[in-house]
Amino acid sequence: MTMSISKFVGLDVHKETIAVALADDGRAGEIRFYGTIPNTQDSIRRLVARLSSPDVALHFCYEAGGCGYGIHRQLVDLGAECVRRQRPWHRLGVEI
Repeated sequence: MTMSISKFVGLDVHKETIAVALADDGRAGEIRFYGTIPNTQDSIRRLVARLSSPDVALHFCYEAGGCGYGIHRQLVDLGAECVRRQRPWHRLGVEI
């Protein structure tokens, strides 16, 4: 029986680049900066291929914004789990 390891992938999406961070499963899991990739479909496909393996479950997350919706569709089409997070209200200048 194969154990599944979860890897969490955080994406800081900009118009031309994406900063990538990885977090290992568990509360004590290591969090590390993976690198910056071009914001292109080919770069995203290669990132998923590099991080994928039969015993690893990838979970992607990015902050909702205009540059990320195409990435979300592509990640879902590649079979990855992908969650969008809304921008915090305080960053939008709105008081609650």
